[in-house]
Amino acid sequence: MNVTTEGVQSIGTNALRILVADDHEVVRHGLRSMLEAQPGWTICGEATTCRDAIDLARELQPHVVILDIHMSGADGAPGMDGLQATREILTVSPRTEVLIFTIDEGLTVVQAATEAGARGLVVKSEAARHLVAAVAALARHEPFYGLKALQPIGRGLTHPPDRSQPDLVAGEGALTKREREVVVLVAEGHSNKQIAATLGISGKTVESHRANVMRKLGLKHTAELVRYAMRDGLIQP
Repeated sequence: MNVTTEGVQSIGTNALRILVADDHEVVRHGLRSMLEAQPGWTICGEATTCRDAIDLARELQPHVVILDIHMSGADGAPGMDGLQATREILTVSPRTEVLIFTIDEGLTVVQAATEAGARGLVVKSEAARHLVAAVAALARHEPFYGLKALQPIGRGLTHPPDRSQPDLVAGEGALTKREREVVVLVAEGHSNKQIAATLGISGKTVESHRANVMRKLGLKHTAELVRYAMRDGLIQP
């Protein structure tokens, strides 16, 4: 399997500990082979149910959990899915980042994942292209959404909004030229470090601009920022 590693940066001197949670053995084996090929990366545990994933996250305190959104609760029992497991994992291991791994491509799953606290989402069909870069981004505590996770956000803009739900963007406060430049680069998937290099500013300044943008627009998640950028014509879906 050819794996795209473009944009992957050094995580640091300590090994990156990854917990893989998927109820299909062949998927877990494939993920282990792909990820442990990266220097310093280790699969510290494997889970086959949501309950196992929560328990192992509590015990192992991994840097990143890759979590199948459709796993069952425990021993095949219903009542819990990857979204609920995400919330509990972040409770028992607050420094852990959760990457949702799913076959779904709809806007609903992107919104639900971010609301649950996951910082990234990769569609399984894009694993070879995006998974390594996604894990690297989350290890730096930066969000990552694969292309198929972002496409539904763009498609959603072609349909009338559901007025029974609040808009994702509050639209309060005009953005400065520099803030709009940062929005474009974030929406295109660039890291803070890459944005800083592109604009010739410091990483802290990038973080400040991002915080100001999120505050002005009333946003909480990067997926919402991407949707704003598409709706405002800053980038093309």
